[in-house]
Amino acid sequence: MAEQHHELAHVFVDLSHTVNDARGAPSRDLNTQYTFPNYTKAEWTEKAEALREQIRVANGLVPKHEPTPLNAQIFGKIEHKDYTVEKVHFEPFPGFLTTGNLYRPTGKTGPFPAIVSPHGHWERGRIEDIERGSIPARCINFAKQGYVIFAYDMIGYNDSAKQLEHRFGGTREALWGLSAMGLQLQNGISAIDFLQSLPDVDKERIGCTGASGGGSQTFILTAVDERIKVSAPVNMISATMQGGCLCENAPNLRLDASNLEIGALMAPRPLLLVSCTGDWTSNTPTVEYPAIRSIYTHFGAEDKIHQVQVDAEHNYNKESREAVYAWFAKWLLGVEDTSAYKEVPYQVESDDDLLVFSDRDLPSHALKQDDILPTWTKLSQDEIDKRKPTNEDEHQTFREEMGRALQHSLGLHIPNSDEVTLTEPEGAFPTTYHADFSAQHIVIGRNGIGDVIPAVLFRTEPLVGHDPVVVIVHPEGKEKLINAETGQPLPLIKELINSDRKVLIIDVFETGEHGEYERSEDTSYFTTYNRTTAALRIQDILTTLMYFSTRGDVSDVSLIGIGEAGLWALLAAGFTNIKNIVVDAAEFDNNSDDAFLKTLPIPSLRKVGDFRTAGALIAPRNLIIHNTGDTFKTTWIEDVYRNVSAEENLIVRKEQMAEAEILGRLVEPIDQFEHQ
Repeated sequence: MAEQHHELAHVFVDLSHTVNDARGAPSRDLNTQYTFPNYTKAEWTEKAEALREQIRVANGLVPKHEPTPLNAQIFGKIEHKDYTVEKVHFEPFPGFLTTGNLYRPTGKTGPFPAIVSPHGHWERGRIEDIERGSIPARCINFAKQGYVIFAYDMIGYNDSAKQLEHRFGGTREALWGLSAMGLQLQNGISAIDFLQSLPDVDKERIGCTGASGGGSQTFILTAVDERIKVSAPVNMISATMQGGCLCENAPNLRLDASNLEIGALMAPRPLLLVSCTGDWTSNTPTVEYPAIRSIYTHFGAEDKIHQVQVDAEHNYNKESREAVYAWFAKWLLGVEDTSAYKEVPYQVESDDDLLVFSDRDLPSHALKQDDILPTWTKLSQDEIDKRKPTNEDEHQTFREEMGRALQHSLGLHIPNSDEVTLTEPEGAFPTTYHADFSAQHIVIGRNGIGDVIPAVLFRTEPLVGHDPVVVIVHPEGKEKLINAETGQPLPLIKELINSDRKVLIIDVFETGEHGEYERSEDTSYFTTYNRTTAALRIQDILTTLMYFSTRGDVSDVSLIGIGEAGLWALLAAGFTNIKNIVVDAAEFDNNSDDAFLKTLPIPSLRKVGDFRTAGALIAPRNLIIHNTGDTFKTTWIEDVYRNVSAEENLIVRKEQMAEAEILGRLVEPIDQFEHQ
């Protein structure tokens, strides 16, 4: 084929050509208008399963900590004619306390249905008693009606404030799946455990209700714990405002979702939406209710969802409470005519009679705020270590559980071949021919996403057929893989081409041909609604690999990650079936939270096992990790390879591997790999 005199360097370094990636649009935040998709039943079934896992990972529930005794303490009983009030504290995990009040009926025969009662952002928390919202009012009235009800503190309120502040947590805690919302969800789950442990509670009749921030706790708890049989989130679920407090915005919680989907996870269990005219739920009758009801329609359960709107400001007032009394009576007490379930006069106890630690100190083993992260970290590390596969069956179990967890932490979408597109971009340089290879400027993306991955594909001329493909990623973009003066690709690329391999070099998000975007990571609760830049780069590597690994005209796919891109590559490769992975560990300190915060600030990444899980997902395939230095620890990964009898497929080097050796490892048959 005649040689055309186009300089290859132009393909890489002409900055006049930039791409427009839809992911660079302004960041989504808690006030971004959300449109509920028109889910089919099949689509919803798939979405619901994934979203429940996403919520669990976002809130630090995966891997689940080994259950520990609640050590529940119930004391300070005050007796009234038809109900009692007691003080309670118990431990969702050792040293972390849930504190609250237990209201129980008297003069009735149990076992009774029970209600979990989170309070929301009232100034006085669970002891607030004002016209706009009274927690004692609903607890006392529920008890009089025949329920056992537990009202507990949000973290940092009342008794809980003796242990930690409400706005607990930050980016370091997020690495470990630890957040204010996660701790409150732990409280809610343990509150169900506590109620079910009581002899006068019917374990199969548990409800949950709260308003505002307590409404957020209600629908989050309802979403992940099917022991909640009836739910009534009040004045919270909205398409226009998702929750304005740190405790309502766990990192990764609302990627590709909103409170509408989270609320719909209640289906087909009975759900009451209480809204008001004076806050962000004013459109509930015409927007949020029909959206969630569409999911109930798929289950033939339209009678199990209802909405009531109160003409008032943001509240959980008497009218709102009475709507909930009637709903719970219908579904938990089995009452057909609920008109009699109105609020009766009540008398609230003194603060000292309600506060758990008004006359006593916290238990001596109660954690201080600064102790919570180290304790949580140790529990999480123990759970990962317990799951280290020791044989092939355990390896498969680990892949299923922790693979999904890592996927949710990274926010990854694993596309199939039909979802990935490969096109020549508008204004692209024409295919360039040089001696015995060509260079084609292409763009890879996913249907309906708007992502753009600029790439250059090198291949032999003439084409040989089912050539292997090698994907190479550089942290500064593909132009760093070309000699700007000569226009020639680096020797490693030329040698791979000469060995009858196609070579693809790519610009992952915000490198190379990507321009400057409006997206900002400084928006409130950014990671609750948006993927980090590092996560998007990992997605781009995965998308690229899936395009080639699912094609019938490619014999096998290999991946080389250079510098920091080696870390991205290691996290991406486990979700593919590619043959060879070569990653530069860049002397990254994978035991340091500070290193992760600087380079890979991805929520829950350390909680779900970070590179340990990634390496286990790749095993038993060929993996080279080089340039580990003394900081990137690989013992865990080496143990997994050994335990699945694949140690010969793993090579670890402290020093940076020379390009010639990398080439040899990729070109040589696998039986020539030496474990070093």
